[in-house]
Amino acid sequence: MPEPTLAVLLGAALMLSLNAYVLLGGADFGGGVWDLLASGARKDRQRALVAEAIGPIWEANHVWLILVVVLLFTCFPPAFALLSVALHIPFTLVLIGIVLRGAAFTFRTYDTQRDDAQRRWGRLFAAASLVTPVLLGVAVGTIAAGDVGPPAGSFVSGYVRPWLRPFPLAVGGLALVLFAYLAAVYLTLEAPDRPLQDDFRLRAMGTGAAALGLAALSLALAHEAAPPVWQMLFASDWAIALHLATGLAAVTALVALWRRRWAVARAAAALQVSCILWGWALSQYPYLVPPHYTVAAAAAPAVTLRLVLVALCLGALVLFPSLYYLFRVFKTPAHDGAPFRVPGIADAPRNHPTSPAPVDCGRHRCSAHRERRSAR
Repeated sequence: MPEPTLAVLLGAALMLSLNAYVLLGGADFGGGVWDLLASGARKDRQRALVAEAIGPIWEANHVWLILVVVLLFTCFPPAFALLSVALHIPFTLVLIGIVLRGAAFTFRTYDTQRDDAQRRWGRLFAAASLVTPVLLGVAVGTIAAGDVGPPAGSFVSGYVRPWLRPFPLAVGGLALVLFAYLAAVYLTLEAPDRPLQDDFRLRAMGTGAAALGLAALSLALAHEAAPPVWQMLFASDWAIALHLATGLAAVTALVALWRRRWAVARAAAALQVSCILWGWALSQYPYLVPPHYTVAAAAAPAVTLRLVLVALCLGALVLFPSLYYLFRVFKTPAHDGAPFRVPGIADAPRNHPTSPAPVDCGRHRCSAHRERRSAR
């Protein structure tokens, strides 16, 4: 296989991995948004549902982000070097946000169930869930605008100003809203009863409308900030088909939500977000990092690309059956029709919806021991 073809093939694999991370890991971030914005008489149950939906699979979803990074630095090392230097600050903050979010989610579940501890971990979980998607979108916006280059001048002009312009910030806001939209749509399918389904149905419809507004704003700003992207999105041969597919998916998702067809809404929402992501990728093709590196120019030697392609094929034989088994166990209803529940979460106390079942920690002051003593 010729080297340019290998490079394009592995570039497509990179985008597919990023697409999977957006649809799965992105929805996890969106769940953190709804954990923060839980309200009404059912706010405790809303938070419990978010924890149940995220708990079994959130770590596995990060395999796609790992694959994106590995493919980028192995197959396109010059592009990786440029991005990791020019966007060092937002990417570092993204990694910190991912770590803090996971740590907060875990400690909130297994730490002491006092109100102050729960509030502390809940705030950290929510803050990381809000900031990290914005920074990911900001990085995408900076790349699309062609503002990624070898830093020159002062620290602010080289490392800060390129990603704090209106267009990247608008794309960051769009990423946050799309992640929240995905989470709300997915949670309608996870909810065990109609009241909870209605809660997230309204949230999904609201964020779907907000995503439409932010997408329009991003497109308007792209006219000045990213002219090549704007031109490709409106003047290329595939532009009309892409916009029609995106619009049809958005309308289908909203109609399905209105008619309570949760599975149809989930598929349509996933397609809508995927079309937006691939619209960005196609609009800057053949560039990987415009205007410096095309996919072919940034590619590693052919022998490296061939070895990575073989490794991907072999890894897929392990990865996809494992993920299928994981989702089948945790996301398929049991024989009695009830979905799998994380032990201790489904029946958590009302004021602590994400509390695990009491665990004997060996300490006489732990909440589990106090509950046992009071029961006696």
